[in-house]
Amino acid sequence: MSTEVYEGQILAGKFRIERVLGQGGMGVVVAATHIQLEERVALKFLLPEALGNPEAVARFAREARAAVKIKSEHVARVSDVGTLESGSPYMVMEYLDGQDLADWVRHSGAMRVPDAVEFVLQACEAIAEAHALGIVHRDLKPANLFVTRRVDGSPCIKVLDFGISKLTVPGSTSDMGMTRTSTVMGSPLYMSPEQMSSTRNVDQRTDIWALGIILYEVLTGRVPFEAETMPQLCGMILQDPPRPLRELRQDVPDGLQWVVLRCLEKNRDARFSSVAELAAALAPFGPPSAQRSAERIARVLGGVVSGAYSTPAASVARSGAATDGNFGASTETKKSRGVLFIALPLVLLALGGGAFFALRKHAAAPVAEPMVSAQVAAPVSAALPAAAPPQVPDVAPVATPPAASVEPSPSPSPAHPMAASAHPIAVKGKPAPKAKPGAGAKPTGSPVVDPLDGRQ
Repeated sequence: MSTEVYEGQILAGKFRIERVLGQGGMGVVVAATHIQLEERVALKFLLPEALGNPEAVARFAREARAAVKIKSEHVARVSDVGTLESGSPYMVMEYLDGQDLADWVRHSGAMRVPDAVEFVLQACEAIAEAHALGIVHRDLKPANLFVTRRVDGSPCIKVLDFGISKLTVPGSTSDMGMTRTSTVMGSPLYMSPEQMSSTRNVDQRTDIWALGIILYEVLTGRVPFEAETMPQLCGMILQDPPRPLRELRQDVPDGLQWVVLRCLEKNRDARFSSVAELAAALAPFGPPSAQRSAERIARVLGGVVSGAYSTPAASVARSGAATDGNFGASTETKKSRGVLFIALPLVLLALGGGAFFALRKHAAAPVAEPMVSAQVAAPVSAALPAAAPPQVPDVAPVATPPAASVEPSPSPSPAHPMAASAHPIAVKGKPAPKAKPGAGAKPTGSPVVDPLDGRQ
């Protein structure tokens, strides 16, 4: 703890320091009490030795501006900024009681699938609003996702530390000169391949990569790329495929594994193009609130309707009602059957009319030998064979893509706050109804870590 900060110290004439919450090489976060309001807050400010670094001061101010613009409940609120007597800038943030997601996973281990999805979706809500404002976080990791509780006791994720965020609004120059093209900033384990190459030349898809790494980690307790040295880690992120999620956890649904791998595509054009697409793909694997979260994200970003993006699991979820309603047959098959049932009686009527006129002609003939009668009747009989019950081919069961069901996982630790049960989605194929006899046959057919964070 720096000698500049101590318990009981009064800062800015109105904040009494209670304890240090965290400290890095350039900044510190403390719990404090606003003396006049008797309200507990968190103060974040630069240490005196960092004041000589203009870039650090500029980033600190940008973090405050970015955080105050985002109104989501999933971002720690910034209520004020100022300057201490030492000349150090500070920001006043809401005090959060809980622990960050990195500590959570370290102490409790891998999370249940619905809980992991819910936590990531809550983070997506904050990131969606940031992206809508043109802000790319660039340093998403479990240590920057704080788990606190709402008034009703339910867990709530708060996204922290927009210190190295990037403003991508067209025409903005706030990032120019602050991040050189060759500069690499962030946390290496969660950095996308393009961020490894240049922090400046990234867009919102670098945050989608980081969210995929976080989801992988909370599901398995491990990260997909692990190495003994930094060069080896960079090489793995740039070239190697991630370790299969199923190697570490067998009960993760195939569809969810596909979502994670889509986030971790080396080519950013192959990833989800927006957080709204990612949220729509994740929703089938979460608790009932997941769909509402995905819809909020879609409304924030606009242009993407929740549920319009198909994943292997989401397709099953949406097609279930249509499949049941058609008794196992597709809509196209049902339409073709309707046309057949209309056309078939017309054909039979035409054949019957032809036979009727043929018989009248035979009856009017002057001489009718018995053999002639038989010869005339034969073609009519051949034209109208006995209608046998049609052989309707059995409808093959609808191919089931990876379902959004969750098999039972090991019992969560007692400290786990979530008790939401999984909601498996199943599609039951029903056989097509048999046609009545006579209806006719059916057709066939060298990175650096954020100095303010202090955590690797």
